Amino acid sequence: MPDESRVAALKEILAADPDDAFARYALGLEYSGSGDTDAALTEFQLLLAAHPDCTNGYFMAAQALARAERKDEAKAMLQQGIECARRTRNQHALSEMEAMLDDLAMES
Repeated sequence: MPDESRVAALKEILAADPDDAFARYALGLEYSGSGDTDAALTEFQLLLAAHPDCTNGYFMAAQALARAERKDEAKAMLQQGIECARRTRNQHALSEMEAMLDDLAMES
């Protein structure tokens, strides 16, 4: 179960500014950490729609999908994240997502 006080605070921030990338990302993490994959993915999708260069959003969404045994969707999200990491020249995110994609491929 997510920390309801954090969720409420993040929702309050987002009510005032729906495009707040940090609050949207943090809310996705709250839901993901509590196992609410669908709510987490909704937040990550909103984040990426408004901020398509947010590489962490792709990676965290892929992790949530992988934990939910939705491996094909996780792979697709990682592919998008890898494209983003290359576009933004984020080598750290690129290497993490490539490694996760390789791990998922070996599990298949």
